[in-house]
Amino acid sequence: MNGQKKTRVLLAPLDWGLGHATRCIPLIRYLREKDCEVVLACSGASASLLTGEFPGIELKPLDGYNIRYSSGSSMFSSILLQLPNIFIKIKKEHQWLKDLLKKEEFDLIISDNRPGFYHKNVYSIYITHQLLIYSGKGTWFNRLLQKIHARYMKPFNKVWVPDLEGTKNLAGELSHPLQQLAQPAYLGLLSRFELTPPVEHVYDLMVLLSGPEPQRTILEQTLYHQLQPFTGKVLFVRGLPGQEASTLPFFDHITVHTHLPAHQLQHAIASSAIILCRSGYTTLMDLIRLKKKAVLIPTPKQPEQEYLARFMQQQQLFPFLEQDQFHITTALQLANSFPYQQPFTEADYTIYRRVIDELLEHIQQS
Repeated sequence: MNGQKKTRVLLAPLDWGLGHATRCIPLIRYLREKDCEVVLACSGASASLLTGEFPGIELKPLDGYNIRYSSGSSMFSSILLQLPNIFIKIKKEHQWLKDLLKKEEFDLIISDNRPGFYHKNVYSIYITHQLLIYSGKGTWFNRLLQKIHARYMKPFNKVWVPDLEGTKNLAGELSHPLQQLAQPAYLGLLSRFELTPPVEHVYDLMVLLSGPEPQRTILEQTLYHQLQPFTGKVLFVRGLPGQEASTLPFFDHITVHTHLPAHQLQHAIASSAIILCRSGYTTLMDLIRLKKKAVLIPTPKQPEQEYLARFMQQQQLFPFLEQDQFHITTALQLANSFPYQQPFTEADYTIYRRVIDELLEHIQQS
């Protein structure tokens, strides 16, 4: 490469909820600051979210995995039934990328948890915070999944983990397994938000929904029903980018948004006293960046979120309540009595810049 040519980056986030797309936002911003041309490969809600954050960015429509949870069975059983389709999607995305690279040139490929999105002739990065995958089926099965995941990571030039290296970290055993099968670079924590001075609270409570269906809708209905007699002021963000209007009943004390772009969402979170949300990893990174009080509601029978919720409570970062035991009065009492700790610093959210700088220097010299 010569110094006059822009580094062209193709980035593809997994469509399993919105967290994979949202945690890519700071990476895209910084790559563009470094004068890289970033092209997105995604579709659906992820595409709506990212093109909303970056108007005019080039988008290559790439089918998602379209993973859904069952409302009754465990995530393990639900995913097991979808495994044939997932393997097909991995092969299809790999072929899609090979076909694209016959027509266009890219200097760097970044895949957020899409195992087939790599190419042997282009420097390829794989992003994951799950070096160990929690199955809910015990240590032996977790270890088996770790080996399978490591095999999928092997074709990539580098694995990036959005967490801190060492004992002070956010994902616990997920990002720091006892037996390390990959050699990752730790990005530090990622957030689309910037730390700003505290603002006056406008809302007593904010509901921030996310995650795959049908559990997103199930939680939405549960919370909206319980908040109808609530006397405080509520902001309800449904987590549905691309949808224009709310279909929920109207109440004077509840303000509903289908989706908010990053700058509006940051202000909304900062303006809220307490947040109710899932224990998705990207959501946790965002809340810690803004130093907010929250009560977590892990997605039922989703082992990763259940692990993270327990780990957050053990580290005194956030308390949690199970969805089937949730009650708004209990959540507020828990939030008001919990000893929220804040062990992370602003520097923990800037490490990724050094990692990107080193990578771009390597690419430009090769």
